[in-house]
Amino acid sequence: MSLDLEAVRARFPALRAGVAFLDAPGGTQCPQTVIDAIGGYLRESNANLGGAFAASRRSDELVAQAHSTAARFLNADVEEVILGANMTTLNFALTRAWARAERAGAEVLVTRLDHDANIAPWLELERDTEIVVRFVDIHADATLDLEDLERKLSDRTRVVAFPLASNAFGTVSDAKRIAQLAHAVGASTWVDAVHYAPHGPIDVIDLQADVLLCSPYKFFGPHLGLAAVREDLLQGWRPYKVRPAPDEPLGSSFETGTLAHELLAGFVAAIEYIDELGWDAIQAHERALGQRFLDGMPDRCTLYGRETMDGRVPTFAFRVDGVAPREVAERLAERDLAVWDGDYYAVEPMTRLGLQPEGAVRAGFVHYNTFEEVDRLLAALEGLP
Repeated sequence: MSLDLEAVRARFPALRAGVAFLDAPGGTQCPQTVIDAIGGYLRESNANLGGAFAASRRSDELVAQAHSTAARFLNADVEEVILGANMTTLNFALTRAWARAERAGAEVLVTRLDHDANIAPWLELERDTEIVVRFVDIHADATLDLEDLERKLSDRTRVVAFPLASNAFGTVSDAKRIAQLAHAVGASTWVDAVHYAPHGPIDVIDLQADVLLCSPYKFFGPHLGLAAVREDLLQGWRPYKVRPAPDEPLGSSFETGTLAHELLAGFVAAIEYIDELGWDAIQAHERALGQRFLDGMPDRCTLYGRETMDGRVPTFAFRVDGVAPREVAERLAERDLAVWDGDYYAVEPMTRLGLQPEGAVRAGFVHYNTFEEVDRLLAALEGLP
């Protein structure tokens, strides 16, 4: 249950410079094994698929390995896995494949807790087609209003799109309850797991998720997109693809063009890294980091979201009295403390809680962060003029 934190940090070259990377919600650092895997592919196996020569055969094997690794990571069938450039690009592609099979007037429920990557694709579809997008509200503590969800569900609802965890406030959604409500009216769930993925295991079967998307660069890998879509849904969709592209495996038929093979090598290495550590140790350390931040937060800071570590991951949005969020981030950067400011593409939740246009400061911790870094952040916030 405990991490050898010194050994963990030694595996991340970026951490040697002394900067406290508290910006994990925007993307995590990579261990050396991920970096080596990317470079190793480019040195030894850089070729396209389907050739008779050795480098091409190795690329074939890597792509198959990446799909099987993704399936294991999400507890999905390998036929259900789709890889792509990033979560947002995948989501635009998949929502359009979905729309081909839907009737006019179909309703999609999105939430005011979402990152825009799980909202904008639906809003653009609403402009292009005759589907209807409706919003589910959130409470003042940045939790989903499930009563509002129940009120808005109907026999016209075809999709309920929601975040597994908020990239702005760290709130974890009750995915099973949402799935139960959605499935009761014949709707599918469309889960943005991008922010949750570095913080705990994902099991699409247990979550009853029909579509789930995430991004390896948020869990110690390179910039990619990853999705798992229930096989019977994929069978009812017609993919956008070039004619010579294979139709099997089923999920792969939704992958356009040549994948970034070197990044797939890095993705496989990232999952191997997580497997080495184990989720129990990761989650125990992260919870302790988050609790230390909450316990030490200066009075001059206003936290938005849940005030305990229950029902959240260690991502915190806050403001500092008398100092604009951007100025806070700049002053912290001068002290080698990397945090985010603004709305982090979480346009709806920031608007709902009255934080636009400046947004808020965001600090997010993952397992390679230390208690000393948390204390540095707290001291710097206390000492801001």
